[in-house]
Amino acid sequence: MNGLDWAVLIGYFGVMVAIGVWSHKRVDNVSDFFTAGGKMPWWLSGISHHMSGYSAVMFTGYAAIAYTYGITSYVTWSFPIAIGIAIGAKLFAPRLNRVRSRLHVASPLEYLKNRYNLPTQQALAWSGVLLKIVDVGAKWAAIATLLSVFTGVSLNMGILITGAVTAVYCTVGGLWADALTELGQFIIQFIAGIAMLVAVMAELNGFSTLWSVWDEPALDGHTKPLAGPYMMVFLIAYLFIKTFEYNGGMWNQAQRYMATDSAKSATRSAALSAVLWLVWPLVLFFPMWVAPLIIKTDVPADSYALMAEQLLPHGLLGLVIVGFFSHTMAMCSSDANAIAAVVTRDIMPAVSRKVREWDTRMGLLAARWATLLFLGLSMAIATQVNSGFFDDIITVVIKWVAGLMGPIAIPLMLGLLPWFRKSGPTAALISWGLGLFTFWLVNYPISWNVDGGVPLQYQVSIPLAVSLVLYILIGYVKPEDTPERDALIEKINNDDPGSTSTAVPAPAGAAGVE
Repeated sequence: MNGLDWAVLIGYFGVMVAIGVWSHKRVDNVSDFFTAGGKMPWWLSGISHHMSGYSAVMFTGYAAIAYTYGITSYVTWSFPIAIGIAIGAKLFAPRLNRVRSRLHVASPLEYLKNRYNLPTQQALAWSGVLLKIVDVGAKWAAIATLLSVFTGVSLNMGILITGAVTAVYCTVGGLWADALTELGQFIIQFIAGIAMLVAVMAELNGFSTLWSVWDEPALDGHTKPLAGPYMMVFLIAYLFIKTFEYNGGMWNQAQRYMATDSAKSATRSAALSAVLWLVWPLVLFFPMWVAPLIIKTDVPADSYALMAEQLLPHGLLGLVIVGFFSHTMAMCSSDANAIAAVVTRDIMPAVSRKVREWDTRMGLLAARWATLLFLGLSMAIATQVNSGFFDDIITVVIKWVAGLMGPIAIPLMLGLLPWFRKSGPTAALISWGLGLFTFWLVNYPISWNVDGGVPLQYQVSIPLAVSLVLYILIGYVKPEDTPERDALIEKINNDDPGSTSTAVPAPAGAAGVE
C-alpha cells in the first residue's frame, strides 16, 4: 500500500463514522434503534440483508476453499444461501415483520416468552449471545489477517482499528446507521469486485478467460460442484442451516424483515437479497477460482489478498481493501445491534426488576452500552481465534456456527409456523439442549476417538438433525398448544392487516420506552 491506498482506506472510515453521526438524529427510542421504527424501504432492507451476511471470511477462509477446490465454494456456500432466503421470502419474512407490527416487539426473541415460556426464551438468548461473540470474533480476526497482509499491521492492532470504527457508527446510529453504511459498502464492494474481475481477466486471456481456462492443469478438479469435505450431506445440511440462519435464526437478518413497513415489503426485501446472493458471489469468486494460474502460495487463505497486491494499481488496491472492510463491518455491526436488542429486551429484564422500570432515555442508553460491550468481547475473542482451541478462522465460522446455529434457531423459526403449534416449551428446550450436547459429542469425544476425526459434513449436520427431529416429535408426543399460544400464532400468520402500529413497548413492567 502507498499513500493513495491509505487515503482511500482512511476516507472510507471517515464516511462510515459520518453516516453514523448523521443517523443519530433518526434515533429517538428503542424502536428506532433496533428496528428503524418499521420505516425502512424494502430495497434498503434487502441490500442491508445481503450485505450483513458477508464478512472478510469470504476473502480468507472461503478464498482458501475456492483456491483449493474451485466452484465447490459457490455451490456449497452462496447458492444454498440464495435458495434458503428465497424459501424464507414467503415462509419467514412476512411473519417476522408481523412479530414487530402486531406484537409490538423490538427483539426477535421477545415473542418467545409468550410462544413458549421465560426459561425457553432465556436459554435461546444466552446461548445465541455466546455463540455470536465467538462468530463475530472470527470475523474481526479475518479482516485483521487481511490488513496484516497488506500493511504489516499486527493482528491485534487491526482488530482494534476495525472494531473501534464500527463501534462509533453502529452505537450512535443504531439500525439506521447499519443499513445506510451497508448501502455505501455495497456500492464500494461492487466497484472493487468488478475491478478485481477485470484485472484477473486482463492478466489471463481477456474476456474469454471465463470459459477458456478450465482445462489448465493447475485448475484440475476445480469444476467439480462437490469436492473435499464439502459433499452432498454437507450441502443438504448447509441448505437447512442457512435457511434458518439467513431468515432470522441468528437474529440480525430477522431485524431487516422487522424493519420494513409491511409483510409484503419484507417479502420483497428477502427476494432482492436472494437474487443478490445468487448472482453477485459469482463475480467475487471467479478470481479466487483461477488464482492458482496467477500466484502460488502455501497459505490459500492469503491467495486473494496476494493476487490483489500483484494485479491492482494503487488506489484500486485501496478500494479492494475497503471492500474487505465493508463486508466485515456490515456483518459485525448488524450482529452487534441484534445482540444488543436481545440483551436489553430479553435478558436484562429477566435478571433485574429495575430494568423493567427504565424510561426512554435509560432504555436507549442501555442499548448503546450493550452494543459496545458485545463489540468489546468479540474483539477480545478475535485475539484468540487462531489458538489451538479454535484451530483457525474457517473452523469457527463453518463448524461452530453451522453446527450450533441449528439447535438455537429451530425453536425460534419453526415456532412462527402454524404447522408446529403443538411444539411447546418442552419440545423447544429438549431439542435445544440435546442439539448442543450432540454438537459437543460429535465434535470432541467421538471425533477424538475416530481416525481422521468425524467428517465435517456430519459435524455440522447431526446436531441440526437431532434438534429438528426432537422438536417435531416431542410436539406430537407431548402437545402443549394452548388457546393463548394458538392466538399468538394466528396473529402472525393471518394476512388480515389487523394492527400495524410500530410502537415498541418496554419490557414487562417498564414505562415510557416508546
